[in-house]
Amino acid sequence: MSTEPEPATEDTTHAVGTGPETPGTAETAGAASDERSGEPTEGGGEAAAQVAEGGAEAAAQVSEVEAELAAQRIERERIERRKAEKQGPIDAGGKLSGSAADLLAAVRAVESGERPAATVFGAPEPARRPAPEPVRPPRPVPAEHSAAPAGPVGPAPEAVQGVRRVLAEGGAPEGLAPQTAALLGEGAQDALRADPWLLLRVAGVRPEQADGFARALLGAECGPDDERRGRAVTVWLLEQAALAGHTALELPRLTATLAQRGVPDPDAAVQSTLAEGEALAFQDALEETGARREGEQDGEGEEGEERPVRVLIGLERYALAEESLADGLARLVNSAPKQDGSAADWEQAAASAQGSAAELIRAVAGHGLVLHTGGEASLAEPAALLRAAHALGLRAWAAAPGPLGRDRFAALLGAAPAEPSSPGPKASPAVTVTGLLTGAEGPGRDADGALDLDLLVVVDAPQLDVEAGALLAESLPDGARLVLAGDPAVLWSVGPGRVFADLLAARVCPQIASRRPDPGPLGELVSGIGIGELSQVEAPGKEVVIVPVRDAGEAVHRTVQLVADSVPRAIGVPAEETQVITPGHGGAAGTRVLNAALKERLNPGPGRFGGFDAGDRVVHTPASGRVLPGRVVTADAEGLHLSCAGETVIVPRDRVEGSVRHGWALTAHQALGGRWPAAVVVLPGDAVQALSRPWIYTAFGRAARHLSVVHGVEQALPRAVAEIPAKPRTTRLPRLLAPQIPTTD
Repeated sequence: MSTEPEPATEDTTHAVGTGPETPGTAETAGAASDERSGEPTEGGGEAAAQVAEGGAEAAAQVSEVEAELAAQRIERERIERRKAEKQGPIDAGGKLSGSAADLLAAVRAVESGERPAATVFGAPEPARRPAPEPVRPPRPVPAEHSAAPAGPVGPAPEAVQGVRRVLAEGGAPEGLAPQTAALLGEGAQDALRADPWLLLRVAGVRPEQADGFARALLGAECGPDDERRGRAVTVWLLEQAALAGHTALELPRLTATLAQRGVPDPDAAVQSTLAEGEALAFQDALEETGARREGEQDGEGEEGEERPVRVLIGLERYALAEESLADGLARLVNSAPKQDGSAADWEQAAASAQGSAAELIRAVAGHGLVLHTGGEASLAEPAALLRAAHALGLRAWAAAPGPLGRDRFAALLGAAPAEPSSPGPKASPAVTVTGLLTGAEGPGRDADGALDLDLLVVVDAPQLDVEAGALLAESLPDGARLVLAGDPAVLWSVGPGRVFADLLAARVCPQIASRRPDPGPLGELVSGIGIGELSQVEAPGKEVVIVPVRDAGEAVHRTVQLVADSVPRAIGVPAEETQVITPGHGGAAGTRVLNAALKERLNPGPGRFGGFDAGDRVVHTPASGRVLPGRVVTADAEGLHLSCAGETVIVPRDRVEGSVRHGWALTAHQALGGRWPAAVVVLPGDAVQALSRPWIYTAFGRAARHLSVVHGVEQALPRAVAEIPAKPRTTRLPRLLAPQIPTTD
């Protein structure tokens, strides 16, 4: 890494890793870096910090068009079918009965010491019954047959108006009416009046605000012990946990947080929530120590000995998605892959490849599910697999969670992203996961509703959440092969779950670790960060430079100078190919402030299209977790016209404010999947709590040729790399897989 200054006369640069080699104690405060709808939170999140260990609340917006995807509609229908198969409903407001009540009572008996766990739970049933013969679940209907019926989208105007009157009566912002009416559905006005705490389901509404609304409507009838309030706060906490990445919460943690939120009887609140079907309870047997297992094998175990268990509470949406994902993956692992090509053909294809690519091809030849890990350079190996599969006559496709990853992998294959038709000699079989599931991209579906392919390679797999993973697994035909490829050191998915990390930990299928290192000083720097070391690297070509700053104002000034002047002049990378990355949207050097400053310098204008001008660089978030980078083309009565990934997108006027942001500066989650010739990572002083090893690894890794770090966090940077790993997430996937699939070692 060069210690010479950049040619810009005002820029002072230093080498990375020049701080002390032995960092001090790690900061214990978590960062609000979990994101939803591609956007992170802007400050410390009180509720999620209480729910997620060391985490922070994510206050991101729920997309108004989340139901736009046909695949999501199919998933909702499937969940409803599964829900109908469960025990009959309990009368609203009634006491909990059945297995849910028995489970909670048993847990309380163990916690109070009244009964040993072994006598309460005996031999607990496995989380899922093993399936000796994989059975293909019902496949989704092809996208063209599941399109929404024609008609108006969203709630009726009279419904919105009715909700608006109730909101005004309770002193709540009337602007929440459209979203509230859409969430509560038919009869929203009456439902909100009968249960004012339903307002807590609206994104951005906090418990204290819902309490104020309820007091205004109910008067003396409103109290903290109201059963409706207990249920609403319970569901809200579970939703906040999902925003922080959890698919469920341990019962003691949930009840403790309910007590902190002023719920007088947390147990009753949880029971009421379960009785109303708004959440589900699960019992997981915990792994016992090796010593205890050996003792049991020697006959020393005593009947009645306590058996460790944990009880989890989760929202039905994510719980059933995680179960479906486990079922789909188990079917792939336990089924013999389709015999496409002889063993000799596969071996010949492997022999013609190099290094880890040969291992990957051999693993895919005999297994339905394979994991592939490595950095940016390792993507050449899934690309080699895809070429080999095509040569063997397989219908092979690659999918990425977003268009940035799709286009990056398509460029590696040397062709443009694929059209919905079959791949030809000049077309790449690279699509987005959303496009694949909806039929907008890729091979479409066969007569049975399964994806019409033999092999699917998912790149950037750590970005998959449980819902997307479940839809993919269920959509694959019998005998298909699935390869999940990605870098395990990057940030996890925006949505709940940690699918890729859980599968790596479960060891239920072959895992191929690439031995191909990322080249150059940038590769050396990022690889070191991945193992917790921020070391100094030699950068004779100014591949990495540090720009120290004293405060946020100087950070903004230096960032604009780097993008508009220094990097183009010294490195030869124009401003349109340079990406700024910063920890959050708010703050004195967040995306809002940086984008305003960069627009003024790079594309000044009055913002006559709702704050945007033609040529503005933007990111569009059409649905939860989907980020589309693009540019503003024009605007008219239809809305804002954008060019995103080579396609024209029209954003209606009423959705521009909530789904379009300027895009010269992004968060690390928004930048996931992409790489730019140059990246400028901004670390102002107020970003200390947002820093972690995965965040720094992800942000620094977005640069292909040049990285500038606007550095204002002093020793917090090496401390975060050395001492702050990814925040833990509570998930059930490994437990769900265990009884269905034997481990590989």
